[in-house]
Amino acid sequence: MFNYTFHWNQALRSLPQLLEGALVTLEIAVLSMVIGMVIAVFFTLFRLSGNRYLNAFAVAWIEIARNTPALFQIYMAHFGLGSFGIHLSPYAALLAGIAFNNAGYLSENFRGALKAIPDTQSRAGRSLGMTWLQSFRLIVMPQMFRVAFLPMTNQMVWAILMTSLGVTVGMSTDLAGITQALNARSFRTFEFFAIAAVIYYIIAKIVTLGARLLAARMFRY
Repeated sequence: MFNYTFHWNQALRSLPQLLEGALVTLEIAVLSMVIGMVIAVFFTLFRLSGNRYLNAFAVAWIEIARNTPALFQIYMAHFGLGSFGIHLSPYAALLAGIAFNNAGYLSENFRGALKAIPDTQSRAGRSLGMTWLQSFRLIVMPQMFRVAFLPMTNQMVWAILMTSLGVTVGMSTDLAGITQALNARSFRTFEFFAIAAVIYYIIAKIVTLGARLLAARMFRY
């Protein structure tokens, strides 16, 4: 019944290619986090602004991002927008889909972090002559990032893992795409995907450990 013969040497010889793909995976994850964080900060401001239209737009985005599969969001970026004549490359579609997802989750992380910050912080800034936006930017937002730092780390790990969905839209330069291409040429499915899984695991652990060390150093007081 079990007559599969392992050929690890063939897979290990392709390790440099897999590591190149891992760099692309990290690049997409980092860019998607930066874009998602910027959008999430604006959504936080929208929800605090009191403008019902801005608030409704932010809530709609967040609800869609958090309650639909990430795969669908990437599909819509690649195939859905193509129906309207907007054609994104697999790289751009993957980046847009993950950034869309990140923005929704990070916005909720920031909203939760804001609830942990007393309103007196903002009022203290206003009493010093700051505008509402200045007090938010200089007093509230740094504390918000501090409270949300570890949840942001979890989202970063999730973004790294989400990049593997890129193979469904033709992404071929990231870790999952290169693994799939090597597998298609050699049919050594277990070996290539096992090594890719280990690489994903190591990246995730490095990000998590690095974030904990950074948090311990930056937020000691």
